[in-house]
Amino acid sequence: MTDARALHHDAVLVDTHDDLLMLVGRRPVAEQAAYFQQAWLPQLRDGGVDVQVLPVFSDDEYRPEGALRQTLKMLEAGWTLAEGNADAVALCLTGADIDAAVAAGRIALVLALEGCEAVGKDVELLASLHRVGVRIASLTHFGRTLLADGSGEDAAGSRLTAAGVEAVAVMEELGILLDVSHLGARGVDHVLEVATRPVLATHSSAYELRGHHRNLTDDRLKGIASGGGVVNVNFFAGFLADQESAYTVGRVVDHLEHVAAIAGVEAVGLGPDFMAQVFTELYPLATELPMQGVDGKKAVPGLEGPAGLPLVTDELVRRGWSDPDIRAVLGGNDLRVFRSELGLPARS
Repeated sequence: MTDARALHHDAVLVDTHDDLLMLVGRRPVAEQAAYFQQAWLPQLRDGGVDVQVLPVFSDDEYRPEGALRQTLKMLEAGWTLAEGNADAVALCLTGADIDAAVAAGRIALVLALEGCEAVGKDVELLASLHRVGVRIASLTHFGRTLLADGSGEDAAGSRLTAAGVEAVAVMEELGILLDVSHLGARGVDHVLEVATRPVLATHSSAYELRGHHRNLTDDRLKGIASGGGVVNVNFFAGFLADQESAYTVGRVVDHLEHVAAIAGVEAVGLGPDFMAQVFTELYPLATELPMQGVDGKKAVPGLEGPAGLPLVTDELVRRGWSDPDIRAVLGGNDLRVFRSELGLPARS
């Protein structure tokens, strides 16, 4: 019998989506590093997280004119928390940086854009954002940008704009990994037509198990896998099932197993999208939080934050997954892509 907890903490675990910068960035600059150390670092350690992708999100009130300013402030918060906790974390720009950080016992941090509102149609700004550490980017959130439509606009049936196609090419040239989570269905198809490097879905689940527009159909799962990419399953309760009774760790693993069955074990990872702590602080009085047809206040019991991640490994072991496959899903698959693509310019 596999010792699930020992396996979990021995494996390299990659979490491709945790919005903790939304809370770090709301603190005064002088308090950001200490807040991360007290409020988040223990959770990441308890959860066995070795690599943490930090998405940068532009709130509605900043769009469009203030999006770049907010993005830069949040990126600076990422650097600030890393520099203030240099014994525990390292902000990484390449796969080699990630390997070095993990080998030294530090958590590797990777900066990402959750939507390109800050870019508008000026795709040359991607080079500037790359200079300050951005290594993963999605083109949009639920709504519309000048590059693409989010999944909340699926009724429009939109593909990428001309600027969006150019943005894909610029990202590939720079070594910014393209993230298709939140992208509209036709936009995902368009990306898969034009992309020449692997793409990620940093936090998306399986449409066949939960027919929500935020999730990916089987054809799109296969398309991401065929290009060498990884689909990182989202733990957000409303995207896993349409009934609260099914908000369970087992349901998370159902989605992992479905993606593995359709796209292959080598194309599955973890993109938990833990929002309980964020929403509790931002909306302390709300008893529910309607959002795109789901209640944002609901979470899978035990998976409200990073400390619960060992529960996923427990369930994988219980279902008879092999040690190599569990290690691949916990982080090995994303590490493969990071090592070959992250921050590295396109090969001629």
